[in-house]
Amino acid sequence: MAYTRDQIYQVLEELGIRNWMRNAQVMGNDIILDIVSPSPAMHERKRLEVALKNAFKENLPEAKLKLNITVEVEEKNPNEIKGSELPGVKNIIAVASGKGGVGKSTVSSNLAVSLANMGFKVGLLDADIYGPSMPIMFDCQDARPYSVEVNGKTKIKPVESYGIKLLSIGFFADTDQAIVWRGPMAAKALNQMIRDAHWGELDFLLIDLPPGTGDIHLSIVQQVPITGAVVVSTPQNIALADARKGVGMFQMESINVPVLGIVENMAYFTPEELPNNKYYIFGQNGAKSLADQIDVPFLGEIPIVQSIREAADVGRPAALQEGTVVAEVYKNIARNTVQSLVERNNTLPPTEAVRITTMAGCSAKN
Repeated sequence: MAYTRDQIYQVLEELGIRNWMRNAQVMGNDIILDIVSPSPAMHERKRLEVALKNAFKENLPEAKLKLNITVEVEEKNPNEIKGSELPGVKNIIAVASGKGGVGKSTVSSNLAVSLANMGFKVGLLDADIYGPSMPIMFDCQDARPYSVEVNGKTKIKPVESYGIKLLSIGFFADTDQAIVWRGPMAAKALNQMIRDAHWGELDFLLIDLPPGTGDIHLSIVQQVPITGAVVVSTPQNIALADARKGVGMFQMESINVPVLGIVENMAYFTPEELPNNKYYIFGQNGAKSLADQIDVPFLGEIPIVQSIREAADVGRPAALQEGTVVAEVYKNIARNTVQSLVERNNTLPPTEAVRITTMAGCSAKN
């Protein structure tokens, strides 16, 4: 059976990696593909190879496939922001954690609300494809984004809650529906939520990344110009070891995303009946010490407070509790994040970053 190039393109398109192909030779059912891997890591290239072979076996079962997978090496400006810009979006902040269960999504939601309370226009993308939580945290599980016409093109209009523009795969799946996708399919879904969305004018777009260091992270870096990353960890040594890897991922030469700082979550516990006591359940100053060791800013610590968990469960982020210690903690972290972002942007040529020096004054007023 003789296959056509269009059939090959269709398979690659469904995997979301059409742009990774550099050359294709078709001779009957013999297909030779030259593919560029977005990651130099051996295990990522192996995953790409397996995904391609499975896709061709399923869609073009008689094809005899030969793959040449290489890594494209380019000279990079050390201050370069990779990815094409999103119209109207000034700054994109990735919120990450090396380990799951450290409260990254809770920090993301409250950081978004705190920035909005400071007068900024904020969007939040839930990039945790396999465990989306933002619909619950913002009490909009039943909401569904709808389409709008923008300059003759159909775009996705994000859901809005508490003044935050939200998109999550959770809006497109049933509550009990598991998302079981290969990496390229997950990357394609993310690209649609990013590129096909009408975000409008935003000062900040926060991206709540899944835990760990994998192909979702690489896809995000490729697709949009990440201004900087915030890494969340608890003080526990196990979490800190993974947080160090998370920082290391962003600092890889092939990724090179500035780390704006580290947030220490679950730093200590203070019982209501003993307000002057602090119990360091997971260790003391672990994330702060890590920040000092690897020379990145320390953005602040968040105590273990029951109301933070309760607020997340009922869909009203704790940063909305004006006048409370919790709200002030998150506001302080937001201020420090903005300040770190201003300093980071001032190290770049004006053509490579949107300057937000006026934001420093805004944050100071709050």
